[in-house]
Amino acid sequence: MKWLIASDLHGSVRWCKKLLEAYDREGAQRLLLLGDILNHGDAADADAVAALLNPLAGSILAVRGNCDTPRDEARLAFPITDLCRVFPTGKGPFLFATHGHVYNDVSLPEGMQPGDILLQGHTHIPATERRSSFLRFNPGSIAQPRYGTPHGYMTMEDGLFLWKSAEDGGEYRRYAL
Repeated sequence: MKWLIASDLHGSVRWCKKLLEAYDREGAQRLLLLGDILNHGDAADADAVAALLNPLAGSILAVRGNCDTPRDEARLAFPITDLCRVFPTGKGPFLFATHGHVYNDVSLPEGMQPGDILLQGHTHIPATERRSSFLRFNPGSIAQPRYGTPHGYMTMEDGLFLWKSAEDGGEYRRYAL
């Protein structure tokens, strides 16, 4: 199964449309959003972003970011209450998906084992890091990348993680389990 993974949309209609174009182009079956989806519910386009995402609610899995509120949750047709969700990768280790403001490489989620993957957003910077007992991946930010990094997302399929540009789908990083 192919997953598209993105973080830090922050209520941007433009980048939500680019994200959904990428989702279609990639032929992904799941969309994993790592928080900060609507930006406190006060972004000018929060309702429009929710309207774009809600038709895909059955395919979207999400975690709550530091900018996600109950007001945001009420607009979305999929839950954003969990701070961390755990998924098998299909190649052995488990994927611990979180935003990064509570659980991160300093404060690991309960249950992580050596070899597991911590997948987080929050920093708006793509990352592939091998730590002493785990891997840390960050897709960067789809809407507000930092330090000249691409507006980006990741895909995950059969143990292969690809970091891609939301502009054109061009791959710029990969990691195979």
